[in-house]
Amino acid sequence: MAFLGDIERFFADLYPYRWPILALVFIVLTAVAGVGLWRGWHRPLWRHRVGLALIGTPGLAAIIAVGIWLGSPLFTNVTVDEEFPFAAGAIVPSGMTKIEVEQVMAGMAQVSQSVDEKMPEVMSTSTDSAEDEPQILKPGSFQDADSFHKGSGQATIYRGADGSHLLRLDDFQTTNGPEFHVVLSPSPDPQTSSQVKATGYVDLGKLKGNIGNQNYPIPEETDINVQMSVIIYCKPFQVVFSVAMLGKK
Repeated sequence: MAFLGDIERFFADLYPYRWPILALVFIVLTAVAGVGLWRGWHRPLWRHRVGLALIGTPGLAAIIAVGIWLGSPLFTNVTVDEEFPFAAGAIVPSGMTKIEVEQVMAGMAQVSQSVDEKMPEVMSTSTDSAEDEPQILKPGSFQDADSFHKGSGQATIYRGADGSHLLRLDDFQTTNGPEFHVVLSPSPDPQTSSQVKATGYVDLGKLKGNIGNQNYPIPEETDINVQMSVIIYCKPFQVVFSVAMLGKK
């Protein structure tokens, strides 16, 4: 369905001029309708109205159904707000909320130097060692692909104390669309489907929501070192909506 992506990109290029185009289309349709009535183009259509209705109704229904599937996400938002998973087992002291604990844990993940002193209770889930804290491996920020395909927020790959890897999206937001996937790619700034699917890419599954904080476990066999970007990818149209280029902490 790559041709659908070409069509979508064509209309995306026209998106900044949508209001002048809509005005022009309205004027043209009005003019055509006026000429048709004056010349009597509607009379043959009226004589064959039953046959046209039998043929046209199923086709119109199919067009409407496809239009709703493709277009309705543009007018809706899905918000997902997941906890920072490495804080799930933390003890919450009195006077602090769960959200504050998550923020502290996320901040501690950015500490790269070794710490010998005992960690505060809120920072520990099983031991008092800083080595048991999650570590940031690769952070990045989402950027707009163009004036229509938009994205913002942070993408971060973490390594947990158990060696597992996780992609975390924070303060994330993107233009909604049909069947978005979250993809890790060795391409640093992919713009096409072939660049997204470069050798070694990993599809982490469907995007949970176009707004919010979200977690995506990374398969064990994934080579984190070769992954250079996080892509919000529209699978049916094979279009890139937003890219976060990953750097090293």
